Amino acid sequence: MSGNISEKEHFLLDMIRKNPYVSQQEVAEALGLSRPSIANLISGLTKKGYIVGRAYILKESQPIICIGGANIDRKFYLKDKAQLGTSNPVKSNQSPGGVARNIAENLGRLGMESVLLTACGGDSDWKFIEDSSSLYMDLNSVAQISGMATGSYSAVLDSSGDLIIALADMDVYDSISTEVVQQQERLLSNAKCIVADLNCPKETLQFIAQFANAHDVPLAFIPVSSPKMNRLPDELSGVTWLITNRDESETFFNCKVESKEEWIQIVEKWLALGISNVVVTNGKEGAMFGNKEEGIFHQPAIETEQVVDVTGAGDAFSSAVIFSWLEGKPLQSIAKAGTVNASKTLQSSYTVRQDLSATQLIKDMEEL
Repeated sequence: MSGNISEKEHFLLDMIRKNPYVSQQEVAEALGLSRPSIANLISGLTKKGYIVGRAYILKESQPIICIGGANIDRKFYLKDKAQLGTSNPVKSNQSPGGVARNIAENLGRLGMESVLLTACGGDSDWKFIEDSSSLYMDLNSVAQISGMATGSYSAVLDSSGDLIIALADMDVYDSISTEVVQQQERLLSNAKCIVADLNCPKETLQFIAQFANAHDVPLAFIPVSSPKMNRLPDELSGVTWLITNRDESETFFNCKVESKEEWIQIVEKWLALGISNVVVTNGKEGAMFGNKEEGIFHQPAIETEQVVDVTGAGDAFSSAVIFSWLEGKPLQSIAKAGTVNASKTLQSSYTVRQDLSATQLIKDMEEL
């Protein structure tokens, strides 16, 4: 046996000793965690050698596979107005980040079983991410790349929480190759949904789109920035969700969105490419949602009096949209869930808000 175990892991092992047939749900209720979190604890104990072989209380499931970035988010909060060419006093912190990882944690906190498929370095940054993430997602499919640094994102924010500049070291994600993804074909073919961000190389994203279409697995694409829009697959017909922002959509279609009518038109352009559900966000102006069955409508943003940190709000939005869709909600309810989760995340200093759960999200929506 190897590795220290946490208080929760000790409690789990004690329950198994007392009742070898205890269910994941019983353990989850006793610990106050979601069932997928218990599955991840069991997976960790199996890796450490405390549970031998395939854990008996695990059952075949349909996880959500999140493919893409998992990096260290380092945030620097300016105490005064930014001054170039000199030292600026700041407060700083770090937390696990990355679009795919953030979405996997949001979904895990919401009670969904999520698996992260990413590439990392064999360094202390990855150890930090692993320790912070393992309760909310399965990390057994992560590819560790020798000689590469784990991805990092460093943001400088002003006193209002608005971004001044960000520095991203994401070279390791070029290693999320088609071959790496193909090794997980069995996992992918059994997925409830695949969520892929555009940190992955284009050929990998093309393979994922073709695979999802061939195996009838729902697929959501989450762009990460305007410069990476050229990584979207050439064929988008059959994609279930595309959640993009105005700038990214303008880059893809080489046009400007300066009115509500043009905002609607750009959603129509995406839908015309064969995507089932489209969202185009526009910051404080809210989001435009659309599909062919329920039409196109505007979802206003929630006015947030105190923005603590903008990092992670977009991922919180995407996660709640995917979660609500998988729960079978109508598009209006899906839009509301995404907007509420984004607003609550803006008020948190964490990239993924710590009070998130399915129950809390419902309560937040009812309060709205």
